[in-house]
Amino acid sequence: MEYLEQRFSVQFEYKVHFTTHLFSPANDQLRNFLYGRQSPGITQKLFFIIDQGVVDAIPNLVTSIKTYFAKETEFKFIEDILIIPGGEGAKNDEGLFHDIVKAVNKYGIDRHSYLVAIGGGSILDLAGYAAAVSHRGIRHIRIPTTVLSQNDSGIGVKNGINYFGKKNFLGTFAPPVAVFNDYHFLTTLEDRDWRSGIAEAIKVSLIKDATFFYWLVDHADKLAKRDMPAMQYLIVRCAELHLQHIAGKDPFETGSSRPLDFGHWSAHKLEQLSDFSIRHGEAVAMGIALDTVYSYFEGRLSEKDMRLVVDLIKKLGFEITHPAFEIIDDKSLLLKGLNEFREHLGGKLTIMLLSEVGKGQEVYEMDTTLLKQASEWLQKNK
Repeated sequence: MEYLEQRFSVQFEYKVHFTTHLFSPANDQLRNFLYGRQSPGITQKLFFIIDQGVVDAIPNLVTSIKTYFAKETEFKFIEDILIIPGGEGAKNDEGLFHDIVKAVNKYGIDRHSYLVAIGGGSILDLAGYAAAVSHRGIRHIRIPTTVLSQNDSGIGVKNGINYFGKKNFLGTFAPPVAVFNDYHFLTTLEDRDWRSGIAEAIKVSLIKDATFFYWLVDHADKLAKRDMPAMQYLIVRCAELHLQHIAGKDPFETGSSRPLDFGHWSAHKLEQLSDFSIRHGEAVAMGIALDTVYSYFEGRLSEKDMRLVVDLIKKLGFEITHPAFEIIDDKSLLLKGLNEFREHLGGKLTIMLLSEVGKGQEVYEMDTTLLKQASEWLQKNK
């Protein structure tokens, strides 16, 4: 016998819940979820990690969480909540990862217990990575608090931290057991963070849903003015499109196709070049603008559609370029993002461009001359 072969599949299932004031005593969503997943004869523990920025914005949050679980006897709530700084810096600080793993060990958070993370995408990525590697995987609940994490990163299956100066160099594909989107958290966001998450909605609409894109165009003023009903629709629709994609042929991205990374090759590099002073969504907006204009210069996209995309980005309050985003020649630092993206994809460059609004098209190389022209166009039309 030359070899043995085994083949099996593992089914993943999780729900994305939508609510307001999750930790209000009258709100039973989280409580009902936990009751529905009890393990007979096992006392399940709950350990919370919270973004410092969220605690600063909602000072009574920790008290509300402790009150919510105060009378619960079916679960062991760990009173010592870990509060850590959020933002991209959290993913650059290896020490925070070790702090979480040490807490998992200290409080005996086993595979039947829950690590609950509350915060923006960076905190969720960090906590999710720690959960995925502790005991080879402990249960993880995500409670996203930003537009970006509620409609994109927080509802997906990716976790990770930055390493070697590269974004998400260490990471896992490990779905949460549940996601709870609490719209109340959005009311505490600065305008910059409110706007930042809209970039991912533009992205997914451009490659998957023209109707949604035109809805964004029609509601741009309301979104810019922080209209909550409009934002709630945006988050639900965007989340729905992302979940549909995850349920497709390659949820763990074993191939080189990354349609949801439209506009991201340059965005990731720009974040690094700006020392992460530029938010992810802000960088993605510029990346979308660059690849959209490039699609036009390459003859794939009409000028009308190209201008419609760029105008929407600007109308929502985004910048479409930045000094570090300029492509002057072959030695421009931004172009290193292409090689890093190729490495991230496993050696084969696959870039998503646009052939029309709502329809993406993959290409396997990019013309530096046309990228330079697209960059110059953005400079002239900013």
